[in-house]
Amino acid sequence: MAKDKFPVTSAVRALRAAGVPFEQHVYDYVERGGTRRSATELGVDEHELIKTLVLENDRGAPLLALMHGDFAVATGLLAKVLGTKSVQPCRPEVAEKHTGYLVGGTSPFGTRTPDVPVYAERSIFDLPRIFINGGKRGFLVSLAPDDLRRALGERLCVVEVAAPAP
Repeated sequence: MAKDKFPVTSAVRALRAAGVPFEQHVYDYVERGGTRRSATELGVDEHELIKTLVLENDRGAPLLALMHGDFAVATGLLAKVLGTKSVQPCRPEVAEKHTGYLVGGTSPFGTRTPDVPVYAERSIFDLPRIFINGGKRGFLVSLAPDDLRRALGERLCVVEVAAPAP
């Protein structure tokens, strides 16, 4: 696909504004295909695909969690780290309200609510390169983990909350 055919999403605008180098990748999105589908389409290891999950604590405050595609977030452990009673996924319409993105196209960059905290699994930063949603279904960006850190700035908190995928 020609460079001018890539979508210009809020995530792309945010990455450009942060001066972060990234590459763009498109694939045929399939409802409920998950990271396994996009990894297969792009020919990369599912562990390098980072999913962006929209969660909320027991008071309804939103937060984002970044996790390897082949792992899950241990929500009980994350709740303990946050000092809250519980953490659970947001309903899709609530997630869209907080981020401005459709579920399946959620990016941690350029969210509608710019101060939503982002909790990233520590081992993400051990990878040489990651693939993460670029703000649209079927569209990922790849970048160095240190550039993820730079783009998210003070919103980012590194945690260890990985669990085996169900």
